[in-house]
Amino acid sequence: MPAETRGLRVTRAVAAGFDGHSAAALHPDLRVFTGDLVRPYGLPLREDLLAEGAGHDYGEMAAGLLEQALPGGEPADLLILAFSSPDVLPAAPSSLRLSRHCPGRPTAFAVCDQGSATAFAALRIAAAHHRTGGCRRAVIVLAEQSALHYRPAEPVELPAEHRAVVLVCEEAPGEGMRVRQQTEEDGAQALRSVLDQHRQLGPGAGLLLAADLAAHGSPEGAGAASPGQPFTGVWSLLADRLPGPGPLLVADHDRRLGRLSTLTLP
Repeated sequence: MPAETRGLRVTRAVAAGFDGHSAAALHPDLRVFTGDLVRPYGLPLREDLLAEGAGHDYGEMAAGLLEQALPGGEPADLLILAFSSPDVLPAAPSSLRLSRHCPGRPTAFAVCDQGSATAFAALRIAAAHHRTGGCRRAVIVLAEQSALHYRPAEPVELPAEHRAVVLVCEEAPGEGMRVRQQTEEDGAQALRSVLDQHRQLGPGAGLLLAADLAAHGSPEGAGAASPGQPFTGVWSLLADRLPGPGPLLVADHDRRLGRLSTLTLP
């Protein structure tokens, strides 16, 4: 008899917003690091934010959520921290600190610098790691904080609040999750591509849209993330939806990078 197909899929998620700031935002190393980072480009520092200690530490934000996401000490094999806006503790590997809070002390690393596509890249990595046979449970930590400690060269959308989402991906019988990423410069065309993918899933399939995509039109019955959380918005919607029946399509479009990303959950 053929071997049973088993795939990795997102089975549950938790999300939370955070007030205040971290002590790390007042550490002098943040100013030194950020100054070194932007000096070659002639970008000024936000001295006001540095002085008031604005910003939150991703390790602190996610540590408590891990306990909620993995009740009873369920061990994980892989932990990936994914973020778009910079952490306030840039010199420390927050992913490694988080692995110490995660049962199983999983292999841990971080991905960034891909805009909103970063979350989908993390899921692709988890699925690829599962195919090696070395990952039955993966934890994806998505985080964004609202302080940018320098003035960017062009306008960027900053989060309205500090927020983190933890996705738990587990091995299960049947088809696993599918991540698709493609170049789509135009937001309206990106939405049309998403709707084509959604129709292929058949009647009754769910659809969750990030705010940028939903701005071009949100079909009846689709979930649309509210503006203000460019990185975690659509994943907070997913946290409210899970566990729930499938199939489900999650879609985001990074207009600055011209990148359309979708996640299909069977």
